[in-house]
Amino acid sequence: MQILHFIWDLGLALLVVYLIITFVIQNTKVSGSSMEPTLHHHDAVIINKWIYYLKDPQQGDIIIFPYQGDPSKKYIKRIIALPGDLLDIQEGNIYINGKKLEESYITESWIVKGNVVYPFSVPDDHYFVMGDHRDHSADSRFEEVGTVKKNQIIGKAWVRIWPLKQFKIF
Repeated sequence: MQILHFIWDLGLALLVVYLIITFVIQNTKVSGSSMEPTLHHHDAVIINKWIYYLKDPQQGDIIIFPYQGDPSKKYIKRIIALPGDLLDIQEGNIYINGKKLEESYITESWIVKGNVVYPFSVPDDHYFVMGDHRDHSADSRFEEVGTVKKNQIIGKAWVRIWPLKQFKIF
């Protein structure tokens, strides 16, 4: 009888872990330098997959989504503009609805505007995303990446867990 209780408890624990990993959080590893200096190649990040069922994505959120050219590839980028926003890029500065976006996380000047025509109106239910390492990021500035539809967002970067010395809650 005690063995049956143990098997039941183990099965229940495995089910709970499976549900959490499938629907609530996920571990992912950053590949590439497009989010430097915020995230670096091989950083390990916990993704909150549940957050956007509770609230809408916000400007500044770091999100994970599938690359539309190859859904097996996952991109990690920062939300720059929200649905309905009018975005413009001039001389390495971003303007949202005519107001300059202050970005303390950007440490280098950049010039790449991509192949999108500006000013750009973000479609309903879509988000304009960019990597923090602007001159080394394939993001919404390029038509092949495009904007990210809300239902394509896998989740929000929640915690950097590796390397330990750079542990950070976003």
